[in-house]
Amino acid sequence: MAAYRPSAGDDPPATRRGAATSDLLSRSLDAQPAPAHWILVLTGVVALLTVASGRTWPTARHVVTIAHEGGHALAAVATGRRLAGVRLHSDTSGVTVSSGRPTGPGVILTVAAGYTTPSLLGLGASGLLATGRISLLLQILVALLLVMLVVVRNAFGVVSVLVSTVVVLGISWFAADDVQAGFAAYATWFLLLGAVRPIIEVQRQRWQRRARDSDPDQLARLTGLPGAFWVGAFGLLSLGCLATAAAALVV
Repeated sequence: MAAYRPSAGDDPPATRRGAATSDLLSRSLDAQPAPAHWILVLTGVVALLTVASGRTWPTARHVVTIAHEGGHALAAVATGRRLAGVRLHSDTSGVTVSSGRPTGPGVILTVAAGYTTPSLLGLGASGLLATGRISLLLQILVALLLVMLVVVRNAFGVVSVLVSTVVVLGISWFAADDVQAGFAAYATWFLLLGAVRPIIEVQRQRWQRRARDSDPDQLARLTGLPGAFWVGAFGLLSLGCLATAAAALVV
């Protein structure tokens, strides 16, 4: 009697889906070759030019706003506050609405999370990039953007997050490995460098008395510590994350 060995096409659909999922997870967790040193340097320079340029920054800043408001939202949920939603505006401002106790550690952490999140995301991304987890890095970015898409409550915000998601998802699915590595490096540098300029901008607005409800001023009212203290703390954290990431990637 002839033995019968099922071919790959004879596998049940559930088995094929399971194999595909297992392969995707394996590729995500496996290390890829880390980007070449020159790619890391070049993408860092391009990210710096993006942040420093008056032409590109007004558009690119929307990505930092997504991270900023996402930090507020995550901190609100993590501290037990009720998240009502996030709104992102065309002038690159945003607002995250949550309810709960008007004072205490929960609201302080929620307010403080905005300016710290882009730097912390960039630092985490640099760790994945340095160890060659490029696919995992891109998939985490997609997952965070999809979560953000759920909590956004205005049309411009939906479009802004959706465009960012499509870009990252498209590169993670269709781009060659070298392109993925270069994009991941650029995104990492952009988060790290892009976190610094809003801190400088908010302090400039505070000097001009145009930011009475800024995060540092809200924290000043909540904690009794001056707004300048919080601006300085945000600045030191962002520069520390940038220095740590640079040491891991290019030094």
